[in-house]
Amino acid sequence: MRPGVFDRMPGVRPSCFGGRALALALFSSAALLIPSTAHSQEIAVPSDLGNGQMLLESDTLVYDNDNQTVTAVGAVRIDYNGYKLVAERVVYNQRTGRLIASGGVELVDASGTKVSSEKIDITDDFKDGFVQALRVETADKIYFGAESASREGGHTTTFMNGVYTACEPCEDDPDKAPIWRVKARKIIWNGKAKTIRFERPRFELFGLPIAGLPFFEIADPTVKRKSGFLFPSIGFTTELGYSVKVPYYLVLAPTHDATFYGSYYTNQGFLGEAEWRKRFEHGSMSVRLAGIIQSNPGLFGSGTVDGAVTGRAMIGSTGRFALNERWTFGWDVLAQTDKSFSYRYKIDGFTAYNHTSQIFLTGLNDRNFFDLRAQKFQIQESILDTNAAAANPVQPWVLPTFDYSWTADNPVAGGEFNVGVNSRILKRALADNDGTALRGAAGLNSRLSAEVEWKRTFVTSGGLAITALLAARGDSHHLDGAAQGSILAFDAGADVRAAYWRAMATAGLELRWPVLFSTTSATHVLEPVAQIFVRPNEMHATTLGIPNEDAQSLVFDATSLFDRDKFSGWDRMEGGTRANLGLRYSGSFANGWTANAVFGQSFHIAGVNSFASPDLVNAGVFSGLESARSDYVGMIGVANDRGTSASVKARFDEQTFEVRRAEAAIAVATPKLSFSGRYAYIQAQPGYGFPNDRHEVTLAGKTHLNDKWSVYGSGTYDLASNVMTKASLGAGYADECTAYSLTYNEYRAASAPATVSRSFGFHVSLRTIGDFGTDSSAIAK
Repeated sequence: MRPGVFDRMPGVRPSCFGGRALALALFSSAALLIPSTAHSQEIAVPSDLGNGQMLLESDTLVYDNDNQTVTAVGAVRIDYNGYKLVAERVVYNQRTGRLIASGGVELVDASGTKVSSEKIDITDDFKDGFVQALRVETADKIYFGAESASREGGHTTTFMNGVYTACEPCEDDPDKAPIWRVKARKIIWNGKAKTIRFERPRFELFGLPIAGLPFFEIADPTVKRKSGFLFPSIGFTTELGYSVKVPYYLVLAPTHDATFYGSYYTNQGFLGEAEWRKRFEHGSMSVRLAGIIQSNPGLFGSGTVDGAVTGRAMIGSTGRFALNERWTFGWDVLAQTDKSFSYRYKIDGFTAYNHTSQIFLTGLNDRNFFDLRAQKFQIQESILDTNAAAANPVQPWVLPTFDYSWTADNPVAGGEFNVGVNSRILKRALADNDGTALRGAAGLNSRLSAEVEWKRTFVTSGGLAITALLAARGDSHHLDGAAQGSILAFDAGADVRAAYWRAMATAGLELRWPVLFSTTSATHVLEPVAQIFVRPNEMHATTLGIPNEDAQSLVFDATSLFDRDKFSGWDRMEGGTRANLGLRYSGSFANGWTANAVFGQSFHIAGVNSFASPDLVNAGVFSGLESARSDYVGMIGVANDRGTSASVKARFDEQTFEVRRAEAAIAVATPKLSFSGRYAYIQAQPGYGFPNDRHEVTLAGKTHLNDKWSVYGSGTYDLASNVMTKASLGAGYADECTAYSLTYNEYRAASAPATVSRSFGFHVSLRTIGDFGTDSSAIAK
């Protein structure tokens, strides 16, 4: 639009005409008295000649009564029923009922859509017309161009030899080709149906043609939801072959819709999918179905689930509802004919290798927490089970698990009082027994645990913080015959019973003495910490009769040094008297940096050491806690307020100070560069099934070449076997209308480095058009 075009008319007085067309006012009986030429004047006309109001401004009006035309010349502006028209010259013909505007014409409708051209021929109600060599800009920053265009019915615009894009024209060179555009022999924009149809379209990227189609149709950008085909995706894997996936989106109602997918794999045939979604006032839910009859299952190889079945199908559903501000109910459920179908074909929403089907109810209020859920653990592995291809027989049903924590609002005896309850009921078809550990008993086993804890802190005049603690816990374990039998099969000498009862009482004392050091540019806090927990031995700790389902992962490091119970779950409880000693440090600096550090050691003083006791999964072995003096643990970290952080934590042998476990991490984030790195080392743990040392390094980075272009990459290197197990490299571009990326990935197992799996991927997102590229299933190992 020309600068100030609506504000450049000083001294021009508007003329208001009552009526839907200029001619009706000009050719009333009053208009016969008007001279043939008028210069910027008001014209007295009747006010009841129509339903709308038209405002006309111009430098000169020329009336031709013989030809029944009126011509407005010079800085012409017309406002009518939400339309605004600006031109150098406008001629109205009463006989045809049309206005012809010429000379820098701009027409803006009520929605904000702007049409620019040198000449526009429209009806006097502005609904229909014909335009040559035009450009259109909508309020949503969508741009059309065409050699000519016509508008019919007041809602359908047809662009001949048209161009469409969502990229703004270059300010320095408006005629320069945008990042992307669609050229078509005909573009039909139906404002009533809210669609844009392209006939014989050709896609161009940076002015170069990249693809063509017979036709396609998209929703009007003003519409948030519109039924129609979405952009397809393509892919390739060795077993599935080349693939194309075409989605169709269907609007069923304002609150629910569906998407149907048709995928064709050259090696396996047609895969059909459908997803239905429903939104409610306080939640949403979805249901997804998929199925295929595989043409060549043998391509997956023998001994695999994928190669053992022909017909495969799944049904999955997710939902989440806020019952009120405290309570949430939901589910995530997957059922399929075999255990790896959704993972193999990358069914959206159910692609996780370790999937958990569950139904849950959670509540949260202040410091109180409630969680009840039923679960089924589903490992989508391709290994064929000899007895049941679909059952995941060693993965349990959790029916249910319950967790509750309540903290009193007011102090009890001057301290904080907490109640915790946890229970689980597990049922497993087959025991998870690898010969070195029984990670899960067959049959049914259950546990109910309850615990109370009270603690109070006193601060002396010298700044010493003394915390007293009392805690009590009780457990009940029950095992059916199958569970008892699987334990005896693992260890014939185990003390196996149908029921176990356990209890634990703890008295603890903690001493902390934070000392503050300050300078003009920093503050430092050194805090020696000493703890002692006195308690009896863990009941039944010297037997193998109690399954350990939720306390298998035991990592002793600086973050767990001062925990009262260092087991990770409720199935084990720490017994005996233990002391923890350590030093904590925190620092804050004027330049925005902060630092923190912890170093210490734990001591088993009396009673039976739970971490040195037998366990069906060897939970305490190689933990660093199995001896009277634990390994040393330490951690140090630094960070600033600009996105940079680094940390190192390690565990050292209590006698030789040899590194048992170590981890280092760094992260850098700047406007131009982001980088992260991680190094991990774990000494050999034969009792856990890891006879060799494990250590690897992972690096990832991304740099912005400018405000639009970026390159990125990542890699994982196994230092123990000198193998690059994962590598990825990519580049991306993003602006206000376009985003696309190109990636390359490699995968190899440390045990078989000669076998390399490679994948290429690309993704293109065009604003208002859609996304297309390689399907996620194309990146398969």
